[in-house]
Amino acid sequence: MSTNAEFDIVSSYRRILNEDPELTMPVAAIEALVEAIAQSSVSTVAETLDLLERHTAALKASIANPISLSAGTDLFQRYLITTLNRPASLNLGPDDDFRAIRNHLLSNGKLFVERAKQSREKIASFGKHFIRDGATVLTNGGSRVVGALLRRAAESSTIRFKVIYVVPSSHTSDANEGDQTVSDLRAHNVPVATISDSAVAYSLGKVDMVIVGAEGVVENGGIISRMGTYQMGLLAKSKGKPFYVVAESHKFVRLYPLSQFDLPIEQKVLDFKVTDDPKASKAGAKDAVDEGIADMTLKHTSTGLNAEDAVDFTPPDLISGIITESGVLTPSAVSEELIKIWF
Repeated sequence: MSTNAEFDIVSSYRRILNEDPELTMPVAAIEALVEAIAQSSVSTVAETLDLLERHTAALKASIANPISLSAGTDLFQRYLITTLNRPASLNLGPDDDFRAIRNHLLSNGKLFVERAKQSREKIASFGKHFIRDGATVLTNGGSRVVGALLRRAAESSTIRFKVIYVVPSSHTSDANEGDQTVSDLRAHNVPVATISDSAVAYSLGKVDMVIVGAEGVVENGGIISRMGTYQMGLLAKSKGKPFYVVAESHKFVRLYPLSQFDLPIEQKVLDFKVTDDPKASKAGAKDAVDEGIADMTLKHTSTGLNAEDAVDFTPPDLISGIITESGVLTPSAVSEELIKIWF
């Protein structure tokens, strides 16, 4: 059996992200897995699946918050398993060997990646119709797909809107992306006000809708997103404001959290102390994980994610709709969509 010992999946994953900073974590992970299969010498279905499983585990172990990455790798793994278990779907002749099967998988794997890359623009096309002329949109920083949607709406000659942008801390990796989105919108003559997390409730009286991104869309229709999204959902619900999520289907993840503390990652948010810890006071300078964009400087430590890096869970009852490249889903339809994707 080929061990593909020479191939470093983590280095390949990071290289792919560095080469294209617009890539999301799950797409970069899938692309790295396609490379791993291409450079391997596997000769059976069992070897291929074993290779994929080991590389997937290595990728998940390499970052502190693998939720978004897991959505993509698990989906791709399921795709390969389904394809390999149904050889008739490959349209291969009786004389074709495993090499032909592998070449077919690689071709389809690359097509899978290309379609995933295109999903952001499809979402922007769908989502821009939710922004009405004269509306004020509240959003939080760091989501590339939200930025694409707002820019697409700004390019329309029939929509005039304002944006209230909740900017992340200057210590986070979201800060640069947030600044860029704000600059782009203002360059398109969209009035943008930037606020901190603490000003969300104050600002809601001027807001017509909330649009946020997500690291993962879970089975019950809720989302896992950057810390502060949950409180935005709660406040929007209390004021009767629609709360929309924009997320690619490769971020649909097979998790079923019931509360903030059911997430499969360790987070150092509630850090109870009795005396000042000098080490803790220096920990705030770490960069945060963008929603679906890998932060290459984030270190994977045993102490878990600090508050700046953390995510929270927004339950489905706070969400008005989920905008994907396939259309708009209600939260209750997410489980059905996952069944379609996985089975």
